[in-house]
Amino acid sequence: MNFAREIASLKSELANLHISEEDYSDDPASLMEAAGLAPDPWQRKVLTSQAKQSLLLITRQGGKSTTTAAKALHKAMYKPQALVLLFAPALRQSQELFSKVTTIYRDAGAPVPIEMLSALRMTLVNGSRIIALPGNEKTVRGYSGVDLVVIDEASRVPDELYFSVRPMLAVSGGELMALTTPFGKRGWFYEEWTGSNEWERTRITANDCPRISKEFLEEERASMPDIYFKQEYMCEFCETAMQFFGFDEIHGAYDDTVEPFFSSSDNSILVHDTSIKSWDA
Repeated sequence: MNFAREIASLKSELANLHISEEDYSDDPASLMEAAGLAPDPWQRKVLTSQAKQSLLLITRQGGKSTTTAAKALHKAMYKPQALVLLFAPALRQSQELFSKVTTIYRDAGAPVPIEMLSALRMTLVNGSRIIALPGNEKTVRGYSGVDLVVIDEASRVPDELYFSVRPMLAVSGGELMALTTPFGKRGWFYEEWTGSNEWERTRITANDCPRISKEFLEEERASMPDIYFKQEYMCEFCETAMQFFGFDEIHGAYDDTVEPFFSSSDNSILVHDTSIKSWDA
């Protein structure tokens, strides 16, 4: 079934659903439960958190996309005229996150009627919108007054996209949630995770996920290179396989206490004098 047909089928199903009178406004985790999903303790904590900035470093298949999808839907349902934007490195990935939003909406009993639904956008009757967007800095500008930004596969999202998204929250005071597994010691997500800026940080490895068995993990450990296992399941920031020098070695080569041999003014004079001598020669 192609995506257009799936959307049409979903619209038909939603039209026949009884609109739920349940109130999930005080507890976003209860929205997951209404959709037949039992939140893990960390998911419940993230969903009920009041943090403005959240970094989710979560194992593959740990439930991070489902958590943020529930958060996005809850924000749209209970804040009229809310604008929620879903980002990912590729449009296909942000569509997948959007699909989780529509699935939770359907399975929870369509708590708030839909005004419009397409492959990339949901508009509720309260005026709230949830929009899936590609990870292209040139095509995402123009949005303002955003109430929630969700960045999926954040460690693979380019720095320029991240820095173009942040101003969207300047006036609204909206929330920012970034979810991912590691992708080397590089990029804005790594810098924010290891830095001192104010973020609520959540790290869940495969050992912490009750749905991932020890037997499966042992099979994965034996089937893939150690660097990939550590990144995908243990949430460790590893050096990339192509690096000749490690991050710590490069960082350790810098020393702010070493005085430059020439000052900036000396350098400019030296270059000037050399150019004159070369012409004289």
